[in-house]
Amino acid sequence: MPYIELGNDAPGIAGLVRYRPETGRVLNELAEVLLRGDNTLSRGERELIASYVSTLNGCRFCAMSHGAFAAAQLPGGQPVVAETCSDPGTAPISGKLRALLRVAAAVQRSGTAVTPEDVAAAKEAGATDIEIHDTVLIAAAFCMYNRYVDGLSTTAPDDPALYAHRASHIVTHGYLAGRTP
Repeated sequence: MPYIELGNDAPGIAGLVRYRPETGRVLNELAEVLLRGDNTLSRGERELIASYVSTLNGCRFCAMSHGAFAAAQLPGGQPVVAETCSDPGTAPISGKLRALLRVAAAVQRSGTAVTPEDVAAAKEAGATDIEIHDTVLIAAAFCMYNRYVDGLSTTAPDDPALYAHRASHIVTHGYLAGRTP
């Protein structure tokens, strides 16, 4: 049960976006740029970073949502997402993505937890400066999104099928197409 009366029964951030559309629009625009804009990281990889950070933060709604969005766009689907969020060190992902997830995990702990060694390892694994930049920004943004969702105690459905259904809309239409994430 949300801590405040939202005037709608939408789960997670969707209920918050409907409650405050003026801030929700900006949050959706940021998600659109970070997770779907032009980038050398695939949309699935960027959604996986969002799901991984959300998992580390214990934000069930965002971890499940973005996990479903990643699964719909990655070879290997949900098993790859589950393995990666559980243990990226052994997951069937590229060395570059593994190194970027180490950077994202450092950001989740604290911005100052990112070390020159983390960045050097990502570059050595083939990450570009923009990929490192965008990983840091995705991780930082999802710390904010996660705290927003959980800080107001929004609801998170248990049924994975609901997240998978939402994934089909996000994959096809993105974060700005009339419905909220």
